[in-house]
Amino acid sequence: EVQLVESGGGLVQAGGSLRLSCAASGFNFDDYEIGWFRQAPGKEREGVACIRSRLGSTNYDDSVKGRFTISSDEDKNTVYLQMNSLKPEDTAVYYCVADRSTYYCSNYRLYDHWGQGTQVTVSS
Repeated sequence: EVQLVESGGGLVQAGGSLRLSCAASGFNFDDYEIGWFRQAPGKEREGVACIRSRLGSTNYDDSVKGRFTISSDEDKNTVYLQMNSLKPEDTAVYYCVADRSTYYCSNYRLYDHWGQGTQVTVSS
């Protein structure tokens, strides 16, 4: 059974940093695309960053480029999202996703597996 467990959310002031973790189990880590989506109140879920460990490739939404970094640790079966220079508009519930197919975080409806989400709140 595929399981994704997020951690690392919290409250931070604008300009601060947080690191989210997604501990994955139940599947071959290298065979999946794993990423992060987020959903702010009243808004649709949007892709933040995705990683394809076997290919060593990543992609980011324009709104987070240069501030967020996605990485993976295959030994720990964990994907990280390092978030720097946080802004109030980054406030959302952040979800870890995984799928055997490659979608480049293009559409949340395409991903089969989701974590429970972790809240990130950035105060101004």
